[in-house]
Amino acid sequence: MTKALDYLFDLHSQANAGQRAGLTSVCSAHPMVIEAALIEAMETNSFACIEATCNQVNQDGGYTGMTPAAFHDFVMSIAQKLGFPMDRIVLGGDHLGPNPWRKMPVSEAMAKAIAMTRQYAAAGFGKIHLDASMSCADDPVPLPVPIVAERAAALAKAAEEGAKSGGHPGPAYIVGTEVPVPGGASEELETVEVSRTHDAADTIEHHRIAFAELGLDGAFKRIVGLVVQPGVEFGHTNVIAFLPEAAGPLSAWRQGVGSVVFEAHSTDYQTGDALADLVDGGFCILKVGPGLTFALREAFYGLDQIAGVLVPDYEAGSLPRTMEQVMLAMPDDWNAYYHGSETSQFMQRHFSYSDRIRYYWTHKAAKLAVDRLFAGLEGMDLPEPLISQFLPRQYADVVAGRVKPDARSLAIAAIRSALAPYTAACG
Repeated sequence: MTKALDYLFDLHSQANAGQRAGLTSVCSAHPMVIEAALIEAMETNSFACIEATCNQVNQDGGYTGMTPAAFHDFVMSIAQKLGFPMDRIVLGGDHLGPNPWRKMPVSEAMAKAIAMTRQYAAAGFGKIHLDASMSCADDPVPLPVPIVAERAAALAKAAEEGAKSGGHPGPAYIVGTEVPVPGGASEELETVEVSRTHDAADTIEHHRIAFAELGLDGAFKRIVGLVVQPGVEFGHTNVIAFLPEAAGPLSAWRQGVGSVVFEAHSTDYQTGDALADLVDGGFCILKVGPGLTFALREAFYGLDQIAGVLVPDYEAGSLPRTMEQVMLAMPDDWNAYYHGSETSQFMQRHFSYSDRIRYYWTHKAAKLAVDRLFAGLEGMDLPEPLISQFLPRQYADVVAGRVKPDARSLAIAAIRSALAPYTAACG
């Protein structure tokens, strides 16, 4: 068992002892985000948790084109390049369940989900979030908790089989879900209802029963985290801040249970103080994804403006224009989420907190545009006044000598600036 997985299994005992101990869960398939996360963990002597969602990575390739085994090799190749210790990485599978196939009848969707979960565990993913909460084509809406738990247990059985076949220890499990479902909010949000303690208790109890019925008592003991809604979320242009007092009953309930911590989703864009309050309240696993690619997009667009000044044959705005063309040509990943006037939709496509532009960076035209931008700036030390103008969050670190003033270093630093509050909050 790796040191990172040991740390994950021990989180609840540290939380119960009143120690600030958390884990930043980076949910992204972008290579620069993964690289930045590993550098952040390496330089702060932290553990790295890199997660893939069922929509990103599955046996059919997901929207990244990667299977679980391919994603494992992808992350480990970046780690090897950096010299990051492999035993300080835990790979996670997020929302593993029928979500990618929920338009199918449940028998077909669950068969696909079971095969996927088995592949994740066989590939060495040590942290498995079981999420069968979504209704399939022939299901009632919403699904009763006992049915959700029964399906989660079936997924856990597949994970146990997969881990054994791959020669890996039994994984740590996360159960439960949050609102909204994977993919992000589709509208502006003003409030979010905090999960009720009796719902959290019901989730745990029904999973205990369902696991026992399949002879998975040992796997049930490896449930380390419960996903609940602590009252955090973000819309396109607003962030709902964490209020410790609103989540107080949940925190007190967790202390009484003692054997799990909470996993908080959609913590992107919370302040450093709010993240620390989350960890102090037992929400020890902090998931972040869009906030990191949002920071990367900011860096890309800032570098695009700098290239417009410094590179003779580069026109500022080239990259945003390419991204606009790509998104308009293939609207499926944003048009169900972004609404309003043409101006409003344009703003959301490029600048929404939900950052659905992240689905497009792997498109051929987008990759070529980013490559052209970095090629134009290659070998340059970018002038401090331009960094101040277009990448102001990195300016102080450049002046202090902590960040090199080249394009790639600045992009990595932008992601790390979004990660730093998580590192601090997790102790």
